[in-house]
Amino acid sequence: MTRESVEQSTASIRAGRPAERRLLWLIGPAFVAAIAYVDPGNVAANLTAGAEYRYLLVWVLVAANVMAVVVQYLSAKLGIVTGRSLPELLGERMPRTARLLYWAQAEIIAAATDLAEVIGGAIALQILFGLPLLLGGVIVGVVSMGILAVQSRRGQRTFEFVMMGLLAVITIGFVASLVVSPVDWGAAAMGVVPRFEGARSVLLAASMLGATVMPHAVYLHSALALDRHGASDDPARVRHLLRANRWDVIFALIVAGSVNIAMLLLAAASLPGVSGTDSIEGAHTAITHALGPAVGVIFGIGLLASGLASTSVGCYAGASVMSGLLRVRVPILVRRTITLVPALVVLGLGIDPTWALVISQVVLSVGIPFAVIPLVWFTSRRNTMGAFANRTALRLAGIATAAAIVTLNGALIILTAIGAV
Repeated sequence: MTRESVEQSTASIRAGRPAERRLLWLIGPAFVAAIAYVDPGNVAANLTAGAEYRYLLVWVLVAANVMAVVVQYLSAKLGIVTGRSLPELLGERMPRTARLLYWAQAEIIAAATDLAEVIGGAIALQILFGLPLLLGGVIVGVVSMGILAVQSRRGQRTFEFVMMGLLAVITIGFVASLVVSPVDWGAAAMGVVPRFEGARSVLLAASMLGATVMPHAVYLHSALALDRHGASDDPARVRHLLRANRWDVIFALIVAGSVNIAMLLLAAASLPGVSGTDSIEGAHTAITHALGPAVGVIFGIGLLASGLASTSVGCYAGASVMSGLLRVRVPILVRRTITLVPALVVLGLGIDPTWALVISQVVLSVGIPFAVIPLVWFTSRRNTMGAFANRTALRLAGIATAAAIVTLNGALIILTAIGAV
């Protein structure tokens, strides 16, 4: 964010406009981060969970979205109060070897993220236009470069508007399908009760968690909030920004959570017992057959918007992590080109794309504690946050969130080790 735009933002806060209007102008960073919560990995995980277990795992999405609200608010708070992103704080306080190892795991997570997003966009282009997956992946990469160029040349606010527009398309693409779906709302309500049915349901729950509370969104949001609002030593302005970002996170994740739950309900209502629904392509075919071609096209458009938006945001996040931990700045379009390669290799080798998506989300789930635990730690410490350190309720919510994530990941690793998954 430029010095001029920070000064304009500060001036607008001090101007005599209605408070609601001023707060509304500050909304935006959370909607960019929320794109990570509705990426193609979510589509694969949620459709698979709904098709296999119907409404059993609705509670996972509800719990994950509550966790996401806590985590994303803490990330924005860290950037606003300290004037540094989470990767920057980690980079400042780690010795060189630890920084390199931490960066390596973060890059593996970034690769898994990009894999899901590019594959999802390629599947959408195949669904809509019959393009080969490899060609679709190339197109997704090229278009995402154009979206990132908007951020580089036009600034963050324009980039936020582009992301909000794509998020609106994603929401319409998936939520609209519920209008004609035979959802059993009583069973859906019962799905809020936490329970599992065997090791496979634990794997899917971890995949859904990894697709919802995403590590790169945790790293990125602190940078987004800082870039958007700038650093400030004025406690009154910091409190105002924190209030605006609290509403920003709540609104954005209500939208993202609704989309995720809509995906699962759509699959639970229309896909159980239908052959071929273990892939996104098969699920699309089944949805088209059950609900009509118009719904199938809307579904495909939502998936395409999801892939394009999320791969752009994922690349932005990867650049932020590299800059903070390694203190190396790679032009974002160069990074986009490099990180596109693994996804194109997977598409070129003919690996089942839907299963690759689900596994990528499990990898993301394993990486979440590396982002969430330091975030809760930093935001709870007075020597980092001063008077804005987390109060008891928020600190306990952060600890409970981190504990739940670590517990589910631990169960996943144990089940995988003993061959139960």
